[in-house]
Amino acid sequence: MEKNSILPVNKQWIFSTLASFLGCSILIFSLSHVCDRQTLSALQDLSTSSATSRVESSRQVDGVAEDESLQKVTKRKCDIFDGKWVYDTNTYPLYKASQCPFLSDQVNCRRNGRPDFDYERWRWEPLECEIPRFNGTEMLERLRGKRVIIVGDSINRNQWESLACLLYSVISPSRAEVKVGSGVHKFFRAKDYNCSVEFYWSPFLVQLDDTPVKGSRVLKLDTMAASARQWRRADIMVFNTGHWWVHRGKLQTWDFLQYKSKLMKDLEVDAAFEMGMKTWAHWIDHNINPIKTTVFFRSISPEHKLGNQWCHNQTQLIMDESYIELFPRSITGIVEKTIQKMRTPVKYLNITRLSQYRKDAHPTVYTSKQGKLLTDEQRKQPQLYGDCSHWCLPGLPDTWNLLLYNLLVLDNSRKIF
Repeated sequence: MEKNSILPVNKQWIFSTLASFLGCSILIFSLSHVCDRQTLSALQDLSTSSATSRVESSRQVDGVAEDESLQKVTKRKCDIFDGKWVYDTNTYPLYKASQCPFLSDQVNCRRNGRPDFDYERWRWEPLECEIPRFNGTEMLERLRGKRVIIVGDSINRNQWESLACLLYSVISPSRAEVKVGSGVHKFFRAKDYNCSVEFYWSPFLVQLDDTPVKGSRVLKLDTMAASARQWRRADIMVFNTGHWWVHRGKLQTWDFLQYKSKLMKDLEVDAAFEMGMKTWAHWIDHNINPIKTTVFFRSISPEHKLGNQWCHNQTQLIMDESYIELFPRSITGIVEKTIQKMRTPVKYLNITRLSQYRKDAHPTVYTSKQGKLLTDEQRKQPQLYGDCSHWCLPGLPDTWNLLLYNLLVLDNSRKIF
C-alpha cells in the first residue's frame, strides 16, 4: 500500500516539474523574442539614424561627401563669395609663371619686371566654411572627356589663361595641345584626359559688324555673335559681358545699334544692354540642354583707376568696406534680373566684391600694349599706360577658377562632374 500510495505522488511531482520547466522555457523564449524584437527595432532605428546622418552629411557638401578633397567643406549652405583674404606663403601661388610658357605678356607681371610678388600669395577664405585647395590633377580627372568654353572680353581671356595654366602646370608639356596665336580663339587640351578649355572673343555676346567702310560699325542687339555656333555641345560654359557696353568716345566700338532691322544712333546704355542680354538668354534657353551643360555668368571684374583705389605702385589690399563702386550698378542689375527669368539654370560667379579688395593685383606698367611690352618711357607715364583692368598671373583669376571649381563640385541640384 505504501508503494502504491507513494507512486502517484512521485508522478505528480514529475509532472509538476516538467510543467514548470516548460513554463519557464516558454517564458524565456517569449522574453528572448521580445528582446530580439526590441534589439532589432533599436538596430533599425540606429541604421535609419545612421543613414539619415549620412544623407545629412552628404547634403552638407552637396552630394560629394565621399570625395576626400572636399571633406573640408563643413557647411551645407555657404556663400563662398563672402569671406576674407589670407596671406599664404605655404600653398600660394598655385603654379609658377615659368610653368606656363604660353602666358601672355599682358598679364605675366613677374616676367615683365614687376619687383614685388606678394600679390601672388593671397588665398580667399570664405567666412562660413572651408574650401579645398585647387587640385589640377583632380580637376582634369573630373573634366575627363568634357569641353569647357569661356566666352567674353579680355578679362575672360585673363580667366582662360589662368585655368589653362592651372591645368597645364600639372601635366607633361608633351601631353598638352595649346593654340594661342589667335586673339579671338584660344585652345588648351589635355590629351590623356581628352578634355579641352577654349576661349572665344565676344565682348558683347551679340554680333558686332565692323566693315571697312568708316562709320558703319553696327552692333546688332538681336543677333548672336558669329562664333555662337561653335559654343554648342560644350559641357561647361562661362560667359561675361559689360565693360564694352559702357565705353564712350574713342573707346566706343560701334557707330549704330540695330534691333529688328531698325538702326539707332542714340540709345541709352541700359536699354541697349538689356536687349543684348535678352538675345543671349533666348539663345541659351533654345540651344542648351541643362542636363548636359552647365552655364555660368561671371560678374563684373572691378577696375582700380581713381583716387585712393588707383592700382599703380600698390602692394597692399583695400582693407576696409567703404570702397567706391565705379561700374554702373544698373548693368549688374540687368544681368541678375535676366538670369533669374531664364528657363535654363545659370550659376552666377559673383567675383566682384572679393576682387574689389585687390588693387594690388593689376599689371599696372608691367604689361604689354598692342602686343608690345611697354618701353621705359611709357612706364614713366602710368596714368596713360598703366593697366588697372586686367590681372597679373599667377594671381586673382586663379581664385575665380578655384571658386568655379567649387561651384561645379558643390552643386545643389545634381552632380555636374
